[in-house]
Amino acid sequence: MTIFNLINQNSTMKSFMPFLRPTSLALLIASAFVFQAFSGESQSGNPKVGTNVGDLAPDIELSSPDGKVYKLSELRGSIVLIDFWASWCGPCRRENPNVVAAYQKYQKAKLTSAKGFEVFSVSLDKTLEPWQAAIAKDGLTWKYHVSDLKGWLSDAAALYGVNSIPMSFLVDENGIIVAKNLRGLELHRQIDLFVKKL
Repeated sequence: MTIFNLINQNSTMKSFMPFLRPTSLALLIASAFVFQAFSGESQSGNPKVGTNVGDLAPDIELSSPDGKVYKLSELRGSIVLIDFWASWCGPCRRENPNVVAAYQKYQKAKLTSAKGFEVFSVSLDKTLEPWQAAIAKDGLTWKYHVSDLKGWLSDAAALYGVNSIPMSFLVDENGIIVAKNLRGLELHRQIDLFVKKL
């Protein structure tokens, strides 16, 4: 609800408007715009782009190890696990078998309203060879592996506010973040919410 709707609905405020000084009125209007901008509402009613549950996931466009550019938004229509990791990260490598198990389990599952399940892996590696070796060694067989090879200075990590890894975001078929920082069985529990039949 905007401040203008509030004023129109409130007769006391409406009757008070003629007595406001121009500067006070300007401050009131400016405050309304700032409040609306930070409240997550948009004029069209669309979700705001952000990294909280309920936000529209920011788009990521990065290169794969073989130089092909992939965009997260190309996966719209599928349930997507955005997985931030790196070859040098011990906890990430220990979590990888769980991500592999989820991919194998849900890749061909019949989902309630999405067309499929995908993993979109974003590496915080700085060099290509260790990244490629970890993908092969850990059996990360999905198609979408991306990185800008900037390590902690990764544009995608900055966009998502990632300051520790592993870090994940589960995105629904409309691109809305539905859960984050999923590990172990919790990852499976959250994806199960979208499954009609395994």
